[in-house]
Amino acid sequence: MESSPALKFLRLIERKTAKHRQLHLIVDNYSTHTHPDVQEWLGKHPRFVMHFTPTSASWLNMVERFFRDISENRIRRDSFTSVSELELAIDEYVAHHNANPKPFIWTASAADILAKVTRAKAALAATTR
Repeated sequence: MESSPALKFLRLIERKTAKHRQLHLIVDNYSTHTHPDVQEWLGKHPRFVMHFTPTSASWLNMVERFFRDISENRIRRDSFTSVSELELAIDEYVAHHNANPKPFIWTASAADILAKVTRAKAALAATTR
């Protein structure tokens, strides 16, 4: 079986990092990171410590949402003949967006966010037992 991109990446980190170093990786909850082949590899490489972002991590969702907006409102509306044209379109979109910025207003309380993190940690711990 051909190695997954996740395993190729982990093996690259393994080769390029001093063996005495413990490695902490912050990853999303995407199935790639929890695939049995990846979990088996990680089990054989205990210096790799995985930290999963909570499902629906608010700050990450906002970043993803902004990239979605660029895609839907600018990139999909045009065609580009070069990387520099695409970069210019993105830069122009960001400049236009920043000309009239609006703050993101958090609606969840700190207690709600921390409770969600606690639930996510408990769920993760249950899967590693």
